[in-house]
Amino acid sequence: MKPDVRGVAAGLSNAELLARLSALAESGRSSTAELVAHLVELEARRAYLVEGYGSLFAYCTGALRLSEHVAYNCLEATRTARKLPAVLDRLASGDLNLNTLRILGPYLTPENHEPVLDEAAGRGKRQAEVIAARLAPMPDVPAFLRKLPARTWMPAAPPASGAITTPAFSPGAAPPSAPPSRATQEEPTAGPASSASAPVTALPSLPSLPSLPPLPPRNAHPIVAPLTPDRFRVQFTMGKETHEKLRFAQDMLRREIPDGDPAAIFDRALTLLLEEVARTKMAATASPGPDRITAPGSRHIPAAVKRAVWFRDRGQCAFVSPQGRRCQQRSYLELHHIHPFALGGEATVGNIALRCQGHNAMEAELVFGPLDRPVVH
Repeated sequence: MKPDVRGVAAGLSNAELLARLSALAESGRSSTAELVAHLVELEARRAYLVEGYGSLFAYCTGALRLSEHVAYNCLEATRTARKLPAVLDRLASGDLNLNTLRILGPYLTPENHEPVLDEAAGRGKRQAEVIAARLAPMPDVPAFLRKLPARTWMPAAPPASGAITTPAFSPGAAPPSAPPSRATQEEPTAGPASSASAPVTALPSLPSLPSLPPLPPRNAHPIVAPLTPDRFRVQFTMGKETHEKLRFAQDMLRREIPDGDPAAIFDRALTLLLEEVARTKMAATASPGPDRITAPGSRHIPAAVKRAVWFRDRGQCAFVSPQGRRCQQRSYLELHHIHPFALGGEATVGNIALRCQGHNAMEAELVFGPLDRPVVH
């Protein structure tokens, strides 16, 4: 019988839980390095063929039951470890993970692998992509605008007898509102040879299926990928109104941007957007005026305080753990009263700091405890 692992975890204190997680992560890293080392030997022997698998990938997904993503990362790590065994120690220590090794593996050589892996130690996917772009820079991609083909409906091929299918999604006719139920479909007309056959019994009606929504394009996620350390490829899909705005901006800026380069236009647009965000979130202005005096007991935070706090904390959550690690969150930031407002805390630069939503709520609960009603902090 399997132990109640959730129950065991629930019985641990915070310190015990963190220590246990650290031990499990270390064990997982060692297991990953050992797995890759064994896959190197398995591939060298091609022993997976004897087991009935045509490739190492098929063996990983079939016999080892790894997900396709994990299996792919393991195989890329296997290829790199075969030529550079030192990466196994990096995997075991946690300096590298399978994702970063997959990105950097094709560019590692016996001559450059040590400094490159030192630079990549503890880095994430985005930093690894920048390192790879420096090792193998790519030319800028050409700028172009292209209308995507319309995605419409076409009825599927006639189903086999008794089968129930959904419409295929491909170029063709407009989508049906709902497929007819089995009871409303016409019965086949009996031919001369079947005139003596038994009468056809009507099938019970099935509930109508709702219209299926349009499927997203296969590559639905936007792409931001480095070509060199300071040049990036950006790819996304925009709507008709945004496309019209871009075309209008190209026409209006022909003197300043003769070739209508979308990158130059988006750079200008983002500059204006960030200026607007700075005005709303940081109360930034080129010529700040005198702040109005805050009335006693008011929750109003003066614009000068907002500006000073945002620039002091560099637009990042300022929570620091007992071990000295500062939170890295830069999204969904809130202005936090270090000495709670409900307990007389004032809206001063020294008493206001940036917090992400999680740390703002956590510090409020440390003072007021878990509350069902909105927390005043």
